[in-house]
Amino acid sequence: MILCSDAIISHYTTSGVWGTVTLDALVKRAAQTHPDQMALVDAPDRAQWTGGKPRAVTFREAEDEITRIATFFAAVGLEPDRVIGIQAPNTVDTLLTMLGAWRAGLIVSPFPLHWRHREILKALSTVGAKAFITADRVEARFLGEDARDAAADYFSLKFVFGLGSSVPEGVLELSPLVKEYGDAMDEVGRAVDKNAANHIATLTWVQTKEGPAPVPRSHNHWISAGLMPFLEARLKSHSSLVVPFVMCGMTGIGAGLVPWLLSEGTLHLHHPIALHSMTDHARTVDADYILAPGALAPHLDEAMQGWDTAVLAVWSPTSTKPAPYVTRSTFIDLHVLEEFGFVAKLRGTHALPHNLELGAVHAPSGNSLGPKLLDLDRHDDTNQTLLALEGAMVPTACWPDAAPCMTTTDDGAVRTTLPVTITDGAITNVGRTGTIAPDSSELPHLDIIYSAFSGVSEAAAFLVEDDILGARLMVAVVPSEGATVDVDAFYAYLDAERVSLAMLPHRILSLRSLPRLDTGDVDREKLARRSQPREKTAVA
Repeated sequence: MILCSDAIISHYTTSGVWGTVTLDALVKRAAQTHPDQMALVDAPDRAQWTGGKPRAVTFREAEDEITRIATFFAAVGLEPDRVIGIQAPNTVDTLLTMLGAWRAGLIVSPFPLHWRHREILKALSTVGAKAFITADRVEARFLGEDARDAAADYFSLKFVFGLGSSVPEGVLELSPLVKEYGDAMDEVGRAVDKNAANHIATLTWVQTKEGPAPVPRSHNHWISAGLMPFLEARLKSHSSLVVPFVMCGMTGIGAGLVPWLLSEGTLHLHHPIALHSMTDHARTVDADYILAPGALAPHLDEAMQGWDTAVLAVWSPTSTKPAPYVTRSTFIDLHVLEEFGFVAKLRGTHALPHNLELGAVHAPSGNSLGPKLLDLDRHDDTNQTLLALEGAMVPTACWPDAAPCMTTTDDGAVRTTLPVTITDGAITNVGRTGTIAPDSSELPHLDIIYSAFSGVSEAAAFLVEDDILGARLMVAVVPSEGATVDVDAFYAYLDAERVSLAMLPHRILSLRSLPRLDTGDVDREKLARRSQPREKTAVA
């Protein structure tokens, strides 16, 4: 499926930024030139947080498995342009499955790990998915059970496949099926289609007023996006990359998977548990490139001093503001503009990131002769300023029959729903509050859910700023007379209600009454001030 206009395709193809190579074809190219180089490596502690033993595959092994996965998908009737959903952590199995789906010409819609039954079901139906792939578990949460339950409620889903050896009944374990039925075929997917790279590769997700909406992006869009951090970091061939971000959006795919493919290097997958584990991992593999949440990046930069490692600090609209920091090595600020694009800029010796100036963004930054991958602009809505984008990495069409997340102007610019603040021609602030925590508009709805727990007379959700996560969701409860709130039972209740992980409070405060404003509304700011985040917390 191609959603870009012929004019846009012609423009970027003529400029040389777009080509005919798909993401999976980059693996095939590497397998032909250096087949025995290690391509993908699991985190050594994989078994602690998901099923299966750690794996490591060469490019030859990766190419063989991708072909078998693609052949299997074709054999069971998943034709090109069909959508498959996937919700799985950072493992070799996950990436090979995505690459195999692309080889088969399928559209992959990766879901955030914190999504649960309600979000999954809505997303599957929105994009008309025909298959859903999930892992057996992530830490203490069993993803396979949510996948099975979603399939039971979405009758158009043909297959539910599981990655891992402990998938629940009703979920088909993918690996043995691929081994048994993935015999080679002459051609699968779009191997002979000269326009293959212009077809939609993914549907990632952005929040709108109507709920999550899919953002379509082609193979060429992704390769253009990955060029920016690849060129900014001056990545060499056969580099070693450490990526702790799940492959479900701009950061994981655009700044993780694609730079790995472009460098034909080794991608070391990581699951963030603690700062020291990320540092140890990067040192062990002699990392040339590591992604990290913005608040943690300075600590990694200091720890990797002398290791010739490019540290990319990831800042999203939900991040806290960057603190002053004089870099020790190659330190790059990656400003992620939700699923619409990102900007990579070398900080150099400056204590703070460079401003995001309106206008053209070249790669590498400061080189006006390099490819122009993005153009930043503004557009005014009724009561706010929103971000407008144009460039080779920017999708220009919404998914048919889905909630619109952007509009395209006559001159080709994309008007997004992302709020920004513009000062003297520079973007000084980018939109939403919180990370995976809910938007403040959702808090009254959460009050109702929390208050329904037995033994609670009333409850109020509130957000507290967090140096790392941007915001944490907490709840204040007023117990019923003579009752106390059992924390474990409270979380068990939320789990039984299939509440999204984004809606699980980080901490529970028990109060005699809720503070209120003169209007009678809950004073959530006062609750935030009264919270004491340094004390021991109750965590789901």
